Amino acid sequence: MSSHQPQLRTVNVTRYVTPLREGGSLPAIVEADDDFLYVVKFRGAGQGTKALIAELISGEIARVLGLRVPEIVFINLDEAFGRTEPDEEIQDLLRASEGLNLALHYLSGAITFDALVTKVDAKLASQIVWLDCLITNVDRTARNTNMLMWHKELWLIDHGASLYFHHSWQSWEEQSRRPFVQVKDHVLLPQATELESIDAEFRQLLTPERIQAIVSVVPDDWLMDGSSTESAEEKRQVYFQFLTARVATSETFVKYAIDARKALV
Repeated sequence: MSSHQPQLRTVNVTRYVTPLREGGSLPAIVEADDDFLYVVKFRGAGQGTKALIAELISGEIARVLGLRVPEIVFINLDEAFGRTEPDEEIQDLLRASEGLNLALHYLSGAITFDALVTKVDAKLASQIVWLDCLITNVDRTARNTNMLMWHKELWLIDHGASLYFHHSWQSWEEQSRRPFVQVKDHVLLPQATELESIDAEFRQLLTPERIQAIVSVVPDDWLMDGSSTESAEEKRQVYFQFLTARVATSETFVKYAIDARKALV
């Protein structure tokens, strides 16, 4: 099987449609110059470009593993949008986000996943739990599932809170070997009965070459946020090493997840 080289398109914002006020970072629906609608994650929001990096890397890893994620694109925001927005909070956000941002294709008509309404089979639940343990995604709880049902299929969104090791670069090696303790709150953990077989399958899919291909598309200026003195390439390699180490030691987070599930059921 050939290695996965993400081919992200670049589009330009042509119309700011509406803010999405569910989260603290004020993402928004916009129209781009390809006439499609997108949900934009802004570089000027609270977590800055780290949230965009987590969204990009995690989303493309999910895609490699065969999970459904809306198309991810780079999206340019012109300075003119900050000048014309009447809401001061949004105006400040737009001005701080001029340049290259990240967006996901807007799934029109999608509804929020509800575990009480929609049953997920054991294999898919195990796949999603494994992914979230790998990328340390804290945002897949019953309170905030970050999953959508669209055309009767389950889609994963909003991975900006994952890869939280990058908020403390110094301890990344230690964090790469830790279990994901927040898995105990994962909305799909009770159904995730096939973690061991999924682990074997996904370790084969997520090769170092594929991880390298994904991290290679992260823009240099997103990496140079002033949080440390390393170069963009040095930081890019930390993401690569962190993820390859987690895949290589996945039995640690898989065992923890299995034990956490046994405690629930």
